[in-house]
Amino acid sequence: MPTAVAVTSPELVLPSPDRHTPPAAVLRSTGPGERGGGLEQTLTEIHTLVEHHGHVLVVHPAAAPSALVHRLHAARAALETDRLALVGVDLPPLGTALLALQLRQLSICDFSPGVLASAARLLAHYLHAGAVLGSVARLDQVPVGLKAHAKSWLPGSQFAVVARPEPQLVRLGGDQDPRLEGPGFPTRLVVAEGGLPAERVTGALARAWRVREVTHARLPAASPGWWGTAKLTEFAAAIPDISVLYQLVSSVRREECHWCGLELIGDRCAFCAAPLPPPGERGRRALPATRPAPGRLRGRERAPALDRTAPAPPDRALPAASDPRFTPALDPGAVPPGAATPAGPTGGPATGVHALRPAHRAAPADWGPQRPRIPDPRQAGPGAPAPAHQPPYAATPPHEEHDQPPHQPPSPSRSRNPRP
Repeated sequence: MPTAVAVTSPELVLPSPDRHTPPAAVLRSTGPGERGGGLEQTLTEIHTLVEHHGHVLVVHPAAAPSALVHRLHAARAALETDRLALVGVDLPPLGTALLALQLRQLSICDFSPGVLASAARLLAHYLHAGAVLGSVARLDQVPVGLKAHAKSWLPGSQFAVVARPEPQLVRLGGDQDPRLEGPGFPTRLVVAEGGLPAERVTGALARAWRVREVTHARLPAASPGWWGTAKLTEFAAAIPDISVLYQLVSSVRREECHWCGLELIGDRCAFCAAPLPPPGERGRRALPATRPAPGRLRGRERAPALDRTAPAPPDRALPAASDPRFTPALDPGAVPPGAATPAGPTGGPATGVHALRPAHRAAPADWGPQRPRIPDPRQAGPGAPAPAHQPPYAATPPHEEHDQPPHQPPSPSRSRNPRP
């Protein structure tokens, strides 16, 4: 499923230009005092969208009531999810609806949720939003001079205002061109008529801005409060072609968020709001991408059991001591050159305590149970045959104090009356 794009009001939903663009999800709980509103309903709506789509982008005006913005942040904290992005847009209401439509068009492309959410700030720079107002006396979103403020009190005065991307204010007279600097690329113009007729916008302004298509929409309920008057005609122009939007977003360099690991474009992640680190520290990560298992604290996992039968690493060595007196003379895990490697209890190389035991030396040829038994002539009887091979007995060295010949065995006694 594509990433869901949600809005906080049904008036911020523009009709889809084609059948491939997915519809926008509308959060019905818009106000704390309205019937059916409340944090519980907001939690239910957002939880359903997250479970169904995986990631959710909630597009809301930056000038929305603080109670609504606080509720969205409270829902994100209560759900403990990092798959919800709250995208606050500093645009007029009709421009916010047009930006949400562009995000819906890009949601079916192969962009990751982090790139799609970060593209909102990029697309806002290519969107021109303004209005034709009957008075600018209460306009706070665009700087208004003293002269324009005084002329707004004259009957029949009208002003053409562009709020984004660059503020512009022009007093209109007659049917002349509003003389507003427009985009240098083909656009589609969306017009919402209020208390003033829209002929000036759809005629002279559309020709000056080289508009390809003009679409009429319903005026959002928040527009009179944003512009400071109820006599207005709001308009917004943006790139209509989805292929151009795709090339625009894909041409920007992508980075990886050092906090949540999602891809992003620009200098800030839209999901965790973490800023992009300086260029020299962009290869590091502040937290691992995976979380610890439930019920375990980070850094307190049980250490894995040691394998007694596994071979020891060949490059194991004792750490170097700061004092040369404590430097080990021999690595217990190392084997001296020329010596045989000790064998462990399983037949393989010895590890652990078996590796610390000295290797068995090679026994002489005449040692062990396989040595042939040679009879002792001193214990043989008188009739015993002499052995064919006489073992080379070593001569006993003389005693240091008494220089005497070696002890000779006594000769067999001869009894006069031998037993039969």
